[in-house]
Amino acid sequence: MSRTSMISLSLEHPGTDFRPNPFRQFQHRLIAFFFHPSSDRWLSLLRIGIGIQVILYCLSLRSDWTHVFAQGTEGWVSRDIMEAVAKVQAPLVPRIGWLVTVGSYLGLAEEKTLSLIWFCLLVAAIFLVIGLFSRTSAIIAWFLYLTAVNSSALVTYGVDNFTNIGLFYLLVAPFPDRMSLDRVLWKSPIKDQHLHGLFRRVLQIHVCIIYFFGGLTKCLGPGWWTGESMWMALTRPPFNVLPVSIVDSGRILLPLIGIAVCLLEIGYPVFIWPKKTRLIWLLAIIGMHIGIGLMMGLYLFALIMIILNLAAFGPEFIFRHDRSENFRSATLG
Repeated sequence: MSRTSMISLSLEHPGTDFRPNPFRQFQHRLIAFFFHPSSDRWLSLLRIGIGIQVILYCLSLRSDWTHVFAQGTEGWVSRDIMEAVAKVQAPLVPRIGWLVTVGSYLGLAEEKTLSLIWFCLLVAAIFLVIGLFSRTSAIIAWFLYLTAVNSSALVTYGVDNFTNIGLFYLLVAPFPDRMSLDRVLWKSPIKDQHLHGLFRRVLQIHVCIIYFFGGLTKCLGPGWWTGESMWMALTRPPFNVLPVSIVDSGRILLPLIGIAVCLLEIGYPVFIWPKKTRLIWLLAIIGMHIGIGLMMGLYLFALIMIILNLAAFGPEFIFRHDRSENFRSATLG
């Protein structure tokens, strides 16, 4: 409202206060931030990416699945020990042992039950990739993956936590997306763009928090500034993919690489939001994770972090439709 209009309205209605309300303005900006209209492309990226992630997880453990989750002497580490640790930390979180118990009541041997769990998890992941029964597939994949992770707590690492995060977002996501088979078969309407904007915004904030506190933790310790943490990460089994001689020859660069990682992560919430720096920071973070995957053999970890980044901040750089929408909103806004 212009100053002239406010003056004229004040003369017509002398008892009315037409001054801007700071609280009301903040409220409108907050609503506009969280419910900013967004296409469903972010959900397509997340659904397909998480589905591929879980498929690779299943295939990587196919020959060792029984050895990892078998009870007693049949497993590498007794499932009883790993589930006892998980039970102390979170007694109500589902575990493989629950499903094995149900299988025994149905007359299934432990090995058959474990094979059935693996098969159901794989099928649910495949359905996620093609977008068939997306909600049901996400629920099944999340539940089975969670039971597997909680029953192998001693051999899991960050990739499992981030995969669970991605599966949880799919659990509550506004399906269907336009790239899913559900959309083609059932002709279900796409959810409101403002609802997609809310879910994507929460994911964006979540990813920012992850990187900021990860970078802050690194900055508080001396190892990343001196290069010691980089040296240990690249030479400690089983992550010593590169020969020690190669790591030693580039030892002078390790402090610079460590500082760069700290700055990339702690600066993520600052530089990923502005349009001028978003693509630069996104590519830098993706490059960092590709480097981690190749130099340390953490391929699944690198993949899940790339998937979360692309779903949160990448659709407008991948899909032409999102680029044109982004341009129109910038022009009109």
